[in-house]
Amino acid sequence: MAEPKRKGFWSLFRSKSSATKNGKLEKDPLRRASEGDVLGRSRRPDGPAEDAPTRRRRPRRTDPGAAKGKGREDVHTPSYDLGPLTEWPPSGMSSSEELNLGAAMQLISRGVPAFKGHKRPIPHANDHYYALFATVAGNRGDETDAANQHDTMTQFTTLRLAESGPATYPWETLEQPSYAFCFGKRPGTITLNHWVSMASVLPPAIALRDAGVAPRDIDLEGIFARLKELDGGLEDDDEDLMYRNLYKRLLRDPDKYRSPHKTLDRQITDLIMVLSRPDWIDFTVPKNQVVTRFIFDTSPANSHTYRKFFHQLLLSLELELRIHSRHHMLEAKEKLLTQIPPTIQWNLALARRWRDNIRVDEYGETAEQVHLRYRRQRRQVKMLKRFAQMMKWPNLTETLAALRRRDADSTLDLVSSHAMAFFSGLVLPGPTFPFLIMNALLDIDPDRATDDLTLLTHQHPSCGFQYRNSYTYWTAASIVGKVLAPTCRSLAGWVGPARPTADLARNQIARIRARRPPSNRVTAEDVRSMSERSDPLGPPTQVFPVKEYALVAPDRDDDAYLADLVRIELLSLRPCSDSNNNSSSSSNNNNRTASAPPLPASSNPTPTPSPAPGSAAAAAPPRYFDASIQFAIDGVSWPLRLTYDVSFVSAWPCSDGPHPLFFDYVYTPVKADQLVKVRDWNGAAAGAGGGTHGRHARSLSPPAGGGKGVSSPSTLSGGDEERVLVVEAFGVPDNEVLARAWCAHWGLSAVVADLGRTCMACAIREAYAATMTVVILVDDEHDRGDE
Repeated sequence: MAEPKRKGFWSLFRSKSSATKNGKLEKDPLRRASEGDVLGRSRRPDGPAEDAPTRRRRPRRTDPGAAKGKGREDVHTPSYDLGPLTEWPPSGMSSSEELNLGAAMQLISRGVPAFKGHKRPIPHANDHYYALFATVAGNRGDETDAANQHDTMTQFTTLRLAESGPATYPWETLEQPSYAFCFGKRPGTITLNHWVSMASVLPPAIALRDAGVAPRDIDLEGIFARLKELDGGLEDDDEDLMYRNLYKRLLRDPDKYRSPHKTLDRQITDLIMVLSRPDWIDFTVPKNQVVTRFIFDTSPANSHTYRKFFHQLLLSLELELRIHSRHHMLEAKEKLLTQIPPTIQWNLALARRWRDNIRVDEYGETAEQVHLRYRRQRRQVKMLKRFAQMMKWPNLTETLAALRRRDADSTLDLVSSHAMAFFSGLVLPGPTFPFLIMNALLDIDPDRATDDLTLLTHQHPSCGFQYRNSYTYWTAASIVGKVLAPTCRSLAGWVGPARPTADLARNQIARIRARRPPSNRVTAEDVRSMSERSDPLGPPTQVFPVKEYALVAPDRDDDAYLADLVRIELLSLRPCSDSNNNSSSSSNNNNRTASAPPLPASSNPTPTPSPAPGSAAAAAPPRYFDASIQFAIDGVSWPLRLTYDVSFVSAWPCSDGPHPLFFDYVYTPVKADQLVKVRDWNGAAAGAGGGTHGRHARSLSPPAGGGKGVSSPSTLSGGDEERVLVVEAFGVPDNEVLARAWCAHWGLSAVVADLGRTCMACAIREAYAATMTVVILVDDEHDRGDE
């Protein structure tokens, strides 16, 4: 008998089909699955296989019995070993048994990451704007999916305003999305929280209303005299002295004779009103976030800007010290910091960086008489030296010699405004630090070839450059850097050293054009339901049949597990048209038609030859390029265009794995060397083209007589919008690069999981939590053994 047509599966779930019969709970006939089969198939114990229903949006646990761990009284609670599982069902357990909630949590959810989404309102904005975050718990360990900030040299990219030290939660930092939870454990990846945060709907900059309160006029010598006094802290133990220093030197007290502003709260209010004037420097604007550009020039021509910057810094420092005074109640401080407008918050960030890193040694009436002491300069010198060594800088010996010489002469801050920011530590949180450290290295390098790379800026984050035809270096934010990262080092927001390319001059900056992915974006509703959609136990119920779970693992066949058929052949950069080069990549990319899938190398255009040394093209300015990577797979060339700026999420580690996977988390495995046969995964080409995809989504096929290493099936398609493609990219790093390039070609973001830290089941569940449909599996432990 044919199955009745399903209408609204969740309306059937826990319906009359689960009613009691003869005093016992009758099992829902839709809750059936076979042992070990996780591809959406179920099998009756005494009958043929049949299709199991697909469950997607998992509801909340609203059943009182399930919430309290109550199940059927006759449900058997077996005894089992709490060690890592090696088989399913565990030894001594039958596949026909059912577990109550407590036993299921211990056997299935032990050591499993639990993903939770957060939607938080934004102060001073209506309900149309919100910030999204993700937190994870339950893996019984201290490991996370985020890279260590000290190891990656990214301590300066984040700032916790309420207190010093690292942030506990991503919403505690000034910069959003939070860079404390940005870079993933694996090179070229981000964290789950950063992926979710990118879907936040943030309001435009809030224009402050001028309160009409002006500060007192003060000369440069008076500013630095007060800055030097504040090096020792605020005189908050002496109320009268603190009042005189503020209102006789910096502000005017309108209630001087009736009710002087001697309390912290009134002084904080006055400072906020003064800093709200529109004529101050706005550090929320990206071009102003390299703050040393306002003070690098000490000539008389820049004296007005120089004095204005330090005047603003002094008022911000007075405000910062009062907010963090020990006489200011903790609750009031935290509430105040969340309500202060962003412009004032960035002033406080500048004051914090100054207080932590800089002291005033000497000062006078002019900027030339000012001498600052950098408290962290020795650390910064060591950091830059390590950065150059790990990036295998082409001119390393001469660069390190110049670094030592300038350090001995105390002239490191005289090279450029970027070098001054890096060595002084006066670095605002956010995306500027990677460019400060790289520009500091370029400026210290005595080779005149670095003059061609002076336009490297954080205002064009998706970029890279070639230096001396030796190596290329790419930002971790660029799609080229994300894809090539498995073959390079990832450090301080940079990926390198990467292979050179004949499409760039000997020394040239390349800005990469990439489109926004057509789909697979997180929504506020996805974040709200993240816990339910990724629950390791599946939908809510009173009992958990053992047969509905299975241990999943990649096919570790000796002949194909470590496929060594893939090699990177060529990195190609094709210049965009002049009209596209004159505008930002984001504005040009949203309306482009879908690119064609990769073609055999025979039909790929001839690469642009390398410009001759000394030619006009040798010192070419930054241009926009479309990037592609050509792979050799078992002797056949396959180019893949890096069309979409996709993201790769580092999988959260689990413990006590491997873990069973609920049968409704459906997936399809594919080996890396078969990936070029996969087209239009879950409608990717249709999403890119905005309709039918017959013309743009041509099936991939190698030249006649080639492709013997690519096994069947000739093509794969997702079939439904949430089926996960699991790519087994074990072996050489080129396999993982191929998987990432394929994702960038089709516009599919992916979760990247190292099987030594995250089991396959947890990686698939994280893909469901992140609304991604691709998981890339790697095995670093095995690869290191091969090396």
